[in-house]
Amino acid sequence: MGRYRWTRDNWPIAAAMIPFPNRLADGRLVQDMPADHWQETLAEVADAGFSELDPTDSWLRIADLEPSRLDEFLGVARSLNLTIPAISTSRRSVIDPVNGDDNLAYCHRVIDTASSIGAGEVSFGLFGPLTAAQQKALWFWTVDGEKNPENPDIYALAVERIRELGKHAAEQGVEVSLEMYEDTYIGTADGAVSFVEAVDLPNVGINADIGNLIRLHRPMEHWQDMMAKLAPFLKYWHVKNYIRVEDPVTGAFLSHPAPMEAGIINYRAAVKLALEHGFKSAFLCEHYGGDGLTIAARNRDYLRSILPRT
Repeated sequence: MGRYRWTRDNWPIAAAMIPFPNRLADGRLVQDMPADHWQETLAEVADAGFSELDPTDSWLRIADLEPSRLDEFLGVARSLNLTIPAISTSRRSVIDPVNGDDNLAYCHRVIDTASSIGAGEVSFGLFGPLTAAQQKALWFWTVDGEKNPENPDIYALAVERIRELGKHAAEQGVEVSLEMYEDTYIGTADGAVSFVEAVDLPNVGINADIGNLIRLHRPMEHWQDMMAKLAPFLKYWHVKNYIRVEDPVTGAFLSHPAPMEAGIINYRAAVKLALEHGFKSAFLCEHYGGDGLTIAARNRDYLRSILPRT
């Protein structure tokens, strides 16, 4: 038996569905489309060389499909030899001031669905919907979005609800990964570590999506310092990269999406550090802008080239 759970040849590396909208040009929801439509979209994922898929709920909420429709979806995935190692949620904060209760119930359904289809991990976050100003921006992260309040009662509620989800997930044999996102309680390395330590469950860890942070046009902790703090707590990991420019003379910050090997985060070093701390979860490849699926596939190939041979 090797030192690691998988090798570069079989490490689960899933495609994110963020390049695909949840609503068609004519207004119909992907959620309501027949299986033939899902087949057409997922064939693109398979054609890009992926063998793993995360049915990210910004595209399709499989936890809200009727059992017969879920079977249809799984049949499509199987027909394309796509497996599902994890399910990610997006903008379903359990402390959302309007939809928090509904989001909590939804996250429980995601855990049940993950367990029923054999997906071992789920990703939850504490970030809210895009604001109107963010929706108008070329890159939504250049405009400030919603922020978790500096309120100890809300923080305690967030810990309580994530712990509730973590306990449910543990009963189902599922691990929970919390996505790092700016201006949330898990929006910095220190904040994320403090939060998971407060939740205090072995199956709840951190989704070190620090690409969400280094793209911001504001001062940011160096990625290497963040990874040093996060590495012992990592679970399901969303990966992407950005070119980042900082001009100390003018105080300007600029960023742009980049393939993983070309951005400011040295993933060769970051992954090596994670492995040294026992990382044994799947990856999710993301990319914003252009042909995001093709760049995600390139990111997958890069990851395989730096993962352990044995």
